[in-house]
Amino acid sequence: MIIRRLITLGVLACCAGAATAADKASTGAAAVDQEASDTRYVKGGVIVDLEVEPKRKDGKPLMADDFAEVRFKLTEEATGKPVRGATPGAWMDMGQVLQGRPEAAQKSCKDKIALYLQGAVGIRPMIDLNSYFVVVMNADPSIAVVDPVVSMAGKTSTLAKSLLPAPGADWVKSSDSKRLFITTPRAGKVAVVETEGFKVTAQIEAGKEPTRIALQPDGRYLWVGNDGKNAAESGVTVIDADALKVVGSIATGRGHHEIAFSGDSRFTFVTNRDEGTVTIIDITKLAKLKDLKTGPLPISIGYASQAQAVYVADGKDGTVTPIEIKSLEAGKKISLRPGLGPLRFEPQGRYGLVVNPSQDAVFVIDSASNTLANTIKVQGEPFQVFFSESFAYVRSLKSERVSMIALPTLGENTVPSVQSFAAGSQPPQAAGQLVIADSITAATSDAAVFVVNPADNTTYYYMEGMNAPSSNYQVMGSKARAVTVVDRTLKETEPGVYATTVKLPAPGHYDVAFILQNPSMLHCFAVDVQPNPVAEAAGGPVTIEYQNQARTVDAGKPLKLRFKLVDGRSGKVKTGVKDALVLYFLAPGRNRKETPVTEIGEGVYEAEIAVGEPGAYYMHVRVPSLRVEYNSLPSYSVRAVKPDKKG
Repeated sequence: MIIRRLITLGVLACCAGAATAADKASTGAAAVDQEASDTRYVKGGVIVDLEVEPKRKDGKPLMADDFAEVRFKLTEEATGKPVRGATPGAWMDMGQVLQGRPEAAQKSCKDKIALYLQGAVGIRPMIDLNSYFVVVMNADPSIAVVDPVVSMAGKTSTLAKSLLPAPGADWVKSSDSKRLFITTPRAGKVAVVETEGFKVTAQIEAGKEPTRIALQPDGRYLWVGNDGKNAAESGVTVIDADALKVVGSIATGRGHHEIAFSGDSRFTFVTNRDEGTVTIIDITKLAKLKDLKTGPLPISIGYASQAQAVYVADGKDGTVTPIEIKSLEAGKKISLRPGLGPLRFEPQGRYGLVVNPSQDAVFVIDSASNTLANTIKVQGEPFQVFFSESFAYVRSLKSERVSMIALPTLGENTVPSVQSFAAGSQPPQAAGQLVIADSITAATSDAAVFVVNPADNTTYYYMEGMNAPSSNYQVMGSKARAVTVVDRTLKETEPGVYATTVKLPAPGHYDVAFILQNPSMLHCFAVDVQPNPVAEAAGGPVTIEYQNQARTVDAGKPLKLRFKLVDGRSGKVKTGVKDALVLYFLAPGRNRKETPVTEIGEGVYEAEIAVGEPGAYYMHVRVPSLRVEYNSLPSYSVRAVKPDKKG
């Protein structure tokens, strides 16, 4: 299904077989070439050391709800040199330790790993250090999270669905992928999603119509383009990506804004579509330096690392203008054809690809010479470009086919190699309104991509070299518009050290399962996590009991939604809650309103829901003081009908 999963299955089979042979060869004691403890394992001349440390620096032990760094250090036993380029796999789950029988505990741990790798619904470790998740932006005010490994009856498991304050337009991940920032123009906010639990944990006021969002290369600031209608409200809002606070707002000019940065995070370049200018901002001072005239309709902008310049494509006059980072001055225009659209540079930073929907063409700019290197015909009005390491993927509005341009074949006096595959059976434009976020994203370490076809609400998984996508995923009840991937896999953060950050969900004794192909090993370490006093004081997880019985109500009449909040550990009803809120809307996401909740009896809470026109209404409960966010608890839904049709 997914290359990573197939590789891991092979590693497991290899390691499990080797472990069985070792068990038979030994007499109950460790084999001669093995040394094992809760934090160290030695086999085949390789030492594996495990460290799990909280991200906080107060010296206290690991506790539930901590963010912790999990580190596997691999060294050669004979030389002490780091083992580079390994591909370990790991899981964390509650241990099944049998007193006095450590060998039985190991067997139980290994048996569980085999179940995890089968990808069965409901059989998953508490923490998967090999996983990545596919996140889909929907047309309604929500995102959906898909686990591409877990499936049921051939359909992918939807891991989570998070509500947004309004439909999303664009998004970007933090440098460590622990947060996803989503612009919501109608709400005037940037929604912050913590990717450990895929919950919206903050909503940042971000000016008028926040649309495009970009993270500067050093990860310090988020830059949000405000597409306000008047000049005073049109520009950029700057947000501290760690503190989640607005640190500046700069008016740059009227029109939609695209954003690029210098590679050293010294300058930001912002296009002003209705002004025909590009604003250059000093990031250190968060102040405008100058405006440059680049053409009547600056439509897109991209940074070329090899040339140390940004390039501005103009949709009206069909030119591309370079701006040198050193001089901050515009250079000689490159003449193409009117109708240009998005411009992006490939990963090596030399060739820029700019689409022209009106010409059914993709133009290739060589930043080494500031000339047109190639003109590539792509049918169906190309409108988006995305890069993997080897290919440029081009989407077209009027075609279901995705064109793939081989990057090594670009350049003057060459004929670029182009192939294509079908991602669905309908063209994207059949879906109606689209978003500016990418509809293509790379899978993690595979030579593969995920492609959203908004017309059939399906995300396709395509492996490079294949004739067609090998699998596809749907999220029922929503309309997919864009896709990204959140990677939780172990990374080599320094020579021989493979690490990731996790959130510890509960106290207890954890098995930390580790597998490696060369040398073949499978071992379960152990880690203890202490209870969190703050969480313990707050009680167990909260559940909800809705008191309403009717699922069909009269349209035009208010609904009294009643419910109880119950401590999941003690079973006792929560009383005295003052900050509960109810978010409700008419499917698929219209007329969203938030209303306060009143305690009308001991532990019984009530909110008045304004039921207007007929349709399906969904209600979600949030309680900040109990760390309960919208979508944490089951929702309640009713069908509103005209009174004479009730039944």
